[in-house]
Amino acid sequence: MALFGKPGPTPLEGVDAVLADLDGVVYAGHQAIPHAIEALNAAGQTRRLGYITNNASRTDATVAAQLRELGLAVQPEDVITSPQAAMRLLRDMLPVGSRVLVVGGEGLTVEVVKAGFVVTRSADDAPAAVVQGFAPDVAWRDLAEAAYALALPEDQGGIPWIATNTDWTIPQARGIAPGNGTLVSAVHTAVGRLATVAGKPETPIFVEAIARFGAKHPLFIGDRLDTDILGAQRAGIASVLVLTGIDRPNHVPAAPVGSRPDFIRGDLRELSQPYPAAKTRAKDGAVTVGESTVRIAGNDVEIVAEGSAQIDLLRAAARAIWDSGRAIYGLRVPERLYEDPFRASRG
Repeated sequence: MALFGKPGPTPLEGVDAVLADLDGVVYAGHQAIPHAIEALNAAGQTRRLGYITNNASRTDATVAAQLRELGLAVQPEDVITSPQAAMRLLRDMLPVGSRVLVVGGEGLTVEVVKAGFVVTRSADDAPAAVVQGFAPDVAWRDLAEAAYALALPEDQGGIPWIATNTDWTIPQARGIAPGNGTLVSAVHTAVGRLATVAGKPETPIFVEAIARFGAKHPLFIGDRLDTDILGAQRAGIASVLVLTGIDRPNHVPAAPVGSRPDFIRGDLRELSQPYPAAKTRAKDGAVTVGESTVRIAGNDVEIVAEGSAQIDLLRAAARAIWDSGRAIYGLRVPERLYEDPFRASRG
């Protein structure tokens, strides 16, 4: 992993396409995250930029318009949505012109029509598949229609069921609200079968992005270990965790195998900066990154040297804990490692 590699190269070294998550990486609510716009515009001068979102309620054109308002040079084709990934799956399952029961809003119905399928909202229309995505006006009646259409298991001749994503929560102005995962779970409870998922952390959305840009060496930037970093690793894409969104410093050392980023950055200013090497001391396994050194001694995570950069202290702790092969709940971790100056960078 690049996190532990040779000193010098930046995360952008050899990258031909940068793919970025949106909320927590590019913006928070209606405001751009400090330094994100400048860093992405700079990266885009010599490589393709793409934006990946699990949000199924908005069209690519709507998302692109918002990003342009924030100062990014974005066209709709630069935005990859989970409904578009769902259509990649659906085209392999059904002939064009098939009737599809849609549970969701404009972001999903637009893509269903663009893909050449016919939208229905009723199980009585004998749909050939069900596609489900989040929209704030999805109601019990919509979930019931999906359940009626999916009553027969697929291995017994039932129709396919694709969910754009299974995010349990969605951020709203008033707080955290139930996301598409909770609505998909409601249908699952009724019918006893599982949906095929198109969005993060599953691979179809990454496959769609790579194919669209013809990328050979993409880099993905995300703020969540359990969707962004896990999904990138499943797709074989190098990843950057940026600490301007959901996951905080205390989550990083606890990341399980498969959800560990190649690079950890405080904010996107650091995207074009050389990435420091992690050096392991043979005699006691102590890990040094920059001026910071951390080691595991018995059940204790010990700070040998704090150094001057909190991000290097976090990197050293993560490397030491990950290399130990031990679950973090079996270790005593000093609170100093979890100090969080990065959240303030969101503005």
